Amino acid sequence: MSRAFNKQINTLNQEMVQIYRNDNAYISYTSAALPQRSAMIEILNEIRKLFYPRHYGDRQLFDCTIRYYIGNLMMSIEERLHHQVRLALLRANDTKPNDAKEDPEAIDEQASAISCEFMSRLPKVRQMLTMDVQAAYDGDPAASDLDEIVLTYPGIFTMMVYRLAHELYTMHVPILPRMMTEYAHSRTGIDINPGAVIGKYFFMDHGTGIVIGETTEIGDYVKLYQGVTLGALSTRGGQRLRGKKRHPTIGDRVTIYSNASVLGGETVIGHDTIIGGNCFITEPIPACSRVFIKNPDLTIEKGLDHRTGTEIPNPDAEPELVD
Repeated sequence: MSRAFNKQINTLNQEMVQIYRNDNAYISYTSAALPQRSAMIEILNEIRKLFYPRHYGDRQLFDCTIRYYIGNLMMSIEERLHHQVRLALLRANDTKPNDAKEDPEAIDEQASAISCEFMSRLPKVRQMLTMDVQAAYDGDPAASDLDEIVLTYPGIFTMMVYRLAHELYTMHVPILPRMMTEYAHSRTGIDINPGAVIGKYFFMDHGTGIVIGETTEIGDYVKLYQGVTLGALSTRGGQRLRGKKRHPTIGDRVTIYSNASVLGGETVIGHDTIIGGNCFITEPIPACSRVFIKNPDLTIEKGLDHRTGTEIPNPDAEPELVD
């Protein structure tokens, strides 16, 4: 420590401690008493092994060993998840008024019920992911096989995390669902709020930059391209908008091309509709529609070839006559 900082540290220490004391909402918490992002990432990694043991498992499996392997994984997942759910519920309980606080034993029982219910939903989530993988294969001619999709496609990883987080969201577990989807967001650039409702056979081609808001509803057999935003018209109302339908509804078998924005809770895209790239939509679209922006006029001007210093001819110009 430098001599100069040695003179400052006492004053800075007092300032920082006072900030914590003023921040009453958080002063009672330490990192050990809050849900852990690193723990949730480990749980997601274990669930991925459970869902795809051939791709992400850490041992060779045989008919005589797979049941033990899967059983051990499920016990580990439930134990870890129960602990994180309990921490999330305890934190939420601490923020309630004294007359509304629950008994810690009741919270522990609630955490057990949630973790067990979550585990019981895993087969359904796995079946939904099977259809998502198939949608990716059927919709992408660059995909060589299903293994490539499971191992490499960021959209499939994001959908696994989203579908797991959505189950916790529907069980009213605080913090953890958003912690999970923001982890996927940080890894893939795809931002799906855990509250969104997404049907079966869903595919995000490329996926980068896709945003799907909390109250979005998406039907079955929907395909989105990179940069699509399914968002709100405005969030200026802040917390007053909580719980209200702010994001669009997308019908079955809709395709939305890159960088299109579909905004607003009253915006409904009818089934079997195609939305072209770069469209900005804030009103309902009837079923079986085709929505496109007219191509802008292109202007091609002469340029300079920097290698030779000569002018590059305009391809639209009339050819010169040569005697």
